[in-house]
Amino acid sequence: MATVQISLEEYLRTSYHPDRDYVEGEVQERNLGEFDHAAVQAFLTSWFYQHRQDWRLHVLVEMRVRVSPERVRIPDVCLVARGGEIEQVLTKPPQAVIEILSPEDRISRYNERLADYRRMGIPNVWVIDPANRVGYDCSTAAWLPVEEFRVAGSAIFLQLNDLWSELQANH
Repeated sequence: MATVQISLEEYLRTSYHPDRDYVEGEVQERNLGEFDHAAVQAFLTSWFYQHRQDWRLHVLVEMRVRVSPERVRIPDVCLVARGGEIEQVLTKPPQAVIEILSPEDRISRYNERLADYRRMGIPNVWVIDPANRVGYDCSTAAWLPVEEFRVAGSAIFLQLNDLWSELQANH
């Protein structure tokens, strides 16, 4: 099946439901919509949102992030420092992005997405695998399993055991 190429301007003025990534002229679908994905996204949003004042954060769900002139990615959760200019489409690196894997997601496709975040200069790139109850720090090219996400030099953190406990309670 041939892909249809569109301009960045056309992509930015078009609404997709659910929203989609834009990679060098191609609009790409994202996997989401399953219970575990939605439950993790809700937990993350709630956790960071309840701390937003103390941690001086905007907690954004499925926010368009222009990672390069020809690429727009939509992380599941995005943490942006308060106090800067509000952008309708982010062009400045947020403090952290969090992606939630769905069963259909492929590591090779995610590696490209995570590399886009790192090239943009996002210092904290985190991935959650709900099926295997593993969190990864992907701020470098490695997938490092971790038990906690933490933004260095700040109070911002998430203990992943809290998330796993919540997921277990839902099943």
